[in-house]
Amino acid sequence: MGAKVNKKRLRKYIGVALLLSVVLVLAGCSNLNEPITSHSTGFWDHVVLWNFSRFILWLGSLVGNSSGWAIIIFTIIIRIILLPLNWFQIRSMNKQMEIQPQTKALQEKYSAKDADTQAKLREETQKLYKEAGVNPVAGCLPLLVQLPVMFALYQAIYKTSELRNGSFLWMQLGKADPYYIMAVLAALLTFASTYISSLSQPNQNATTKMMTWIMPLFIFVPALTFPSAITLYWVVTNAFQVVQTLILQNPFKYRRKQREKEEKEKEKQRQIRRAKKRAYKRRK
Repeated sequence: MGAKVNKKRLRKYIGVALLLSVVLVLAGCSNLNEPITSHSTGFWDHVVLWNFSRFILWLGSLVGNSSGWAIIIFTIIIRIILLPLNWFQIRSMNKQMEIQPQTKALQEKYSAKDADTQAKLREETQKLYKEAGVNPVAGCLPLLVQLPVMFALYQAIYKTSELRNGSFLWMQLGKADPYYIMAVLAALLTFASTYISSLSQPNQNATTKMMTWIMPLFIFVPALTFPSAITLYWVVTNAFQVVQTLILQNPFKYRRKQREKEEKEKEKQRQIRRAKKRAYKRRK
C-alpha cells in the first residue's frame, strides 16, 4: 500500500514537472528580440503572448492608455480567476490543521527510522488524509497557474513595444526600478503574505518557518534586475494575497479561537483535578 501511495505522489510530481517543462520549452522557443504581431507563428507567440499583450493594451485603453494601471488590473483579474483554486487550497490546509493531533500521534507511533516503519507511517498518513479530505498537493495549484502567467507577462512586455517603452510613476516598465522601491515592496509584501498565513499554522516544522524568511529574498534578488512590470505584478499579487488571507482565513480570529479552546481545556483539567481532590478528601 505504501508503494502505491508513493507511486501516486510521484506521478503528481512528474505531472507538475512536465507542465513546467512544457512552459519553459515553449517560452525558450520564443525570440525576445522579435516583436509579436498578429502574424507571429507558433502556439506560444501567436496564441499566448499575442493575446496577453492585446488584452493588457486593451485594459490600458480603458484607463487613459496607462500600461502600469493595465498591469495592475490584469494582475487583479488573474487573482480573481485563481480564487476557486485558492479556496480549495485553504480548505485543504484547514482540514490538515484539524487533523494535526492525529498526524502527530502517527509520527510518534511510527517514530522508528527503518524502511518498513516509515512505509507504514506514509500509508497511515495517506489513509488519514483521504478520510479527512486533505490533498497534500493543493498548496501548489495556485503557484502552478501563476508561473506560466509570469513567463507570458515577462515575454509579452519585451516583445510589445508599447509595453516595453511604457512608463508608470517613476518607472519605465521594460527596465528595472532605478530606486529599487518596487523590489523592497515586493519582498515586504511577500513576507507579510507568508507570515500572516503562518499565523493560522501554529505547529509548523523548521523548514516551513525558514521559508517565511527565505521567500522574500527569493523575490527581492531577481526584482532588483527584473523589468518594473514584473515587480509591479509581484507587488500587486502579494498585496492581494494579504487581503485574501485576512478575509478568507482570518488567522487572528483563528488564533483567538485556539486560545479560547486551550483555556477551556485548561479549565476542564482544573475542574477534574479539583474534583479528584474533593473525592480524595471525602475518602479520608
